[in-house]
Amino acid sequence: MNNRLKVLRAERNWSQADLAERLRVSRQSVNAIETGKYDPSLPLAFRIARVFGLAIEQIFEDDAP
Repeated sequence: MNNRLKVLRAERNWSQADLAERLRVSRQSVNAIETGKYDPSLPLAFRIARVFGLAIEQIFEDDAP
């Protein structure tokens, strides 16, 4: 799954640790989501969308053909 998390975070000048704190997850989890090594659970995806004030679809995109 592709995502815009890194770009959205950078636009706000937040570190991975800053975002992790807002999401109540580890910095390593934020890194894994940003690099595509981990797809967030649905509740976490909703928290991410809320933090950025966007719809989930504006952050995450299915990379299936």
